[in-house]
Amino acid sequence: MNSSFEYQESLNSLHFTEEEKAAIARRAAEAARKQTRPARRPVRRIALIAAAAVLVLAVGTAGATGILRSAAEVFSPLFGGAPAQTEIIDKIGYPVGASDTDNGVTVTADAVMGDAYNAVIVYTISRDDGTRLLPEDITGEMLLVHGNGTDLSILGGSHGSSYFVVEDPAASSIQMVETVSADKPINDCTATGVFENLYKWDEEAGEAVPIIEGKWRLKFEMTYEDSSVTLSGGETFTQDGMTFTIDSITLSPVAYKVDYTVDSEVVWSNSGSGRQSEEDRLTTQRYFENVEILLTLTDGTVIDLSNAGGSIGPEDGVTVCSKGEVFSEVLPMEDRASISVVAVLSDPTVERADAFTGRPNRSGSSTENCAAAPIGRLREEGAPNPLN
Repeated sequence: MNSSFEYQESLNSLHFTEEEKAAIARRAAEAARKQTRPARRPVRRIALIAAAAVLVLAVGTAGATGILRSAAEVFSPLFGGAPAQTEIIDKIGYPVGASDTDNGVTVTADAVMGDAYNAVIVYTISRDDGTRLLPEDITGEMLLVHGNGTDLSILGGSHGSSYFVVEDPAASSIQMVETVSADKPINDCTATGVFENLYKWDEEAGEAVPIIEGKWRLKFEMTYEDSSVTLSGGETFTQDGMTFTIDSITLSPVAYKVDYTVDSEVVWSNSGSGRQSEEDRLTTQRYFENVEILLTLTDGTVIDLSNAGGSIGPEDGVTVCSKGEVFSEVLPMEDRASISVVAVLSDPTVERADAFTGRPNRSGSSTENCAAAPIGRLREEGAPNPLN
């Protein structure tokens, strides 16, 4: 039998005066800085920025060059240009403009936006003389860059991904979009972007081939507005003989983060081979991958957020987990109805019941239990959406 925990409060309650918004923002920032978590094992997803055990030296001069683009100009073509989306980007986005040049190519951090635990940074890679940047027959899916990516210098776990946007293969510039999610607040720290060489992936050879050589290092502040809300926790569900307790759910227009605790301490095999053992793979499934996150919009659309990175950490007989990432587009808070955290069974022969209405569907798994939280019931220390 399924059990659901649903809150019926409306998003219409999330309206505040300007003075209240300012006070909420101050309290949220102060609370975020005080939060701490123990070290955890990261659960990462595929990222195109390859780790390189190389000391990358800064070449050229970093600084603001050219015309500083607005956050809306940078993010709207990538994360949504509808009026409601643009309004949000204008309020929470932060233009940067830091850059570094080497070998006639400049890498510029255009803008950043995010919330307390998640951020997205857009970089532009351009050839200074205005000539074509990429060789012919190169697409964004083929590109990758070495280096450390964007280092936030935080004492905590993080994960992320990156991808390239090539609107015109013959143009003198392209964009690189990098996302980062962490278990510590990141919206008031200094970022350092370190990149080395631009590569194309040669499918036939099975290796990365350099197409642009250079080393770039640029530093900038992660100064943007945290517009997240915190939904109340305490709900539980069971799976595989374990009880999962939702500690908190953090939502913003650009990202989400779900923190939960399992009443069984995770044990890793520590095989030492450098590869995940089959035992550890199954353990990761039990504690992490079999936890499904579903966001329901007010129009009835259900978005599956389950394929996210995060962390798993043993702590005094329990396991503390965190799961979240940046959305693929800006989602206004008023467009959301509820978010559900669902335990998924692996038996493909069992019909799965919808987390909200109990209507059956046949998606290849079954819901054993779930915790569903409408967006509107907030913790006292949480920050209601200042954009409303």
